[in-house]
Amino acid sequence: MSWFNELEEVLNAVHNGIVAIDAEERVTIYNGQAERMLGVPVGQVIGQKLSDVLPVTELPAVLKSGKPQFGKKMALGDRMLVTNRTPIIEDGRVIGAIAVFQDVSDLESLTTELRQMNELNKELEAILESFYDGIGIIAEDGTLLRVNTSYERITGLSKHDNGVGRNVRELQDDGTVSQAVALLVLNQKKPVTIKQRIKTGKEILITGSPVFNEEGEIFRVVCNIRDMTELNLLRERVESTEQQNIRYAHEIKELRTKLWRHDEFVFRSAIMEKVFKLIVRVAHVNSHILITGESGVGKEIVATLIHELSPRVDGPFLQINCGAIPENLLESELFGYEEGAFTGARSGGKKGIFELCEGGTLLLDEIGEMPMNMQVKLLRVLQQQEVVKIGASKPIKFDVRVVTATNKNLEEMVAQHSFRADLFYRLNVVPIHIPPLRERPDDIVPLAIHFLEFFNRKYGRNIRFEPEVLLAFESQPWPGNVRELENLIERLVIMNEDEVLNLKHLPFKVNVLEHQAIVIQVNEPIPFRNAVEMLEKELLRKTMQAYPTTRQAAKVLGVSHPTVIRKIQKYKSQLHPCNAIMT
Repeated sequence: MSWFNELEEVLNAVHNGIVAIDAEERVTIYNGQAERMLGVPVGQVIGQKLSDVLPVTELPAVLKSGKPQFGKKMALGDRMLVTNRTPIIEDGRVIGAIAVFQDVSDLESLTTELRQMNELNKELEAILESFYDGIGIIAEDGTLLRVNTSYERITGLSKHDNGVGRNVRELQDDGTVSQAVALLVLNQKKPVTIKQRIKTGKEILITGSPVFNEEGEIFRVVCNIRDMTELNLLRERVESTEQQNIRYAHEIKELRTKLWRHDEFVFRSAIMEKVFKLIVRVAHVNSHILITGESGVGKEIVATLIHELSPRVDGPFLQINCGAIPENLLESELFGYEEGAFTGARSGGKKGIFELCEGGTLLLDEIGEMPMNMQVKLLRVLQQQEVVKIGASKPIKFDVRVVTATNKNLEEMVAQHSFRADLFYRLNVVPIHIPPLRERPDDIVPLAIHFLEFFNRKYGRNIRFEPEVLLAFESQPWPGNVRELENLIERLVIMNEDEVLNLKHLPFKVNVLEHQAIVIQVNEPIPFRNAVEMLEKELLRKTMQAYPTTRQAAKVLGVSHPTVIRKIQKYKSQLHPCNAIMT
């Protein structure tokens, strides 16, 4: 075998691909590995110009520059090659170039896979570290593989003593843990929860859960650890919260009693009961409240109650009627002014109502009457929680709970562009609507009696109403609402000398059904008891035909409400049909 054949055999045996060219770029060496990697037969390459058979090669560039290239990557189809290109120099002259390259596609794949595994490992590590509970992972042979920082915090074991790398049997035997839950899981092949005592003195609640492989065998046990001390604290907190809830319920009950006894907040109707519950709920927060309702329904009283039941009760409660102050004075009343801010300004300036109401509650009544240019300024004040006095350069921070009231439909005004939408949404955080008196007739009699007692005390009188007067009050529409009812009763107390007032004393006509006479004809003697029952039945029938509720019937008959209910139940079958409303 000639030396040339031996060289060829050696080159073909090399694992790397080798390609060499002469000074004219013609291929002189092309081994078997190069043929396999490049996919071009040797017969089509040897003696040919390299750029004709392999256009992507950069070996001719090395031939021209005379400078080597090392570790260059070259993509060839779905394969990745790494090549070293070196010029061949003889007597200081470049006579050729040689390229040695290696297929690293599998290596690249392994590198990518390894990188992905590292990323997954980091992600797993981050997830484990994010748990507030302690986490421990044990292999199928009982070796503790890893723990998170919470494990060390809860158990009190340092990194040196936490047992990573040791078998949990050893940890159990040397007293590091009282009992290894992983051994129970490996034995029972199901989740197990136990209390465990650590050598640091801590008691923990630990749950071990098995992780099965495709063959159904346990290859990992994941332990979740919680500090019993923290659990006991949580239990105490829950119990404390329950006690607080009981106390709060008691306080709400007291507030409710206080509201029922409030001198000016009198109601019996279900619809006002809902308003009451809403007042109690919102009194303890600082959200803006918009109170709506017709004139005279009691919007100011509701605002006062909200203040009195709030934590701001010791602070001032001020109100301003936005429709009663001229536009040119409203800004100075709300925000105040500095000395010399305008002609006629008070010496020393003036505090605005926001500043005067610090720590308290401010009622902006008739907010719908506020001019548009003032609405813009009020919106900024509410958003920034600060006011700038007229003529001042620095704002003043304030802490005021703002309650607004109006008898207008602000939503319609927003649609008509007569009220700013942004201010409306700022004010309408918690809406409280007070229904008119005609929609809550159950409140009329309690209010009338309340006002009567008040004005009797005020004017030293002892006026009483006949039941028919109270019934007449209930039948009225009261366009002026509670204010109209109050004014009427004050007028009746002042203007009348009689102590007992009936329908003739009222200033309006009353459409009251007259009772028809009840004629009882006695054809033959009957027991007195039976005669009384006949009279009661007829009297109940006639009264219930004229008055729809048992309460009204009781007032007309001059007996208690339970008495009427008892009589109706007694004669129920004999009074049919009788559509009495039990109220």
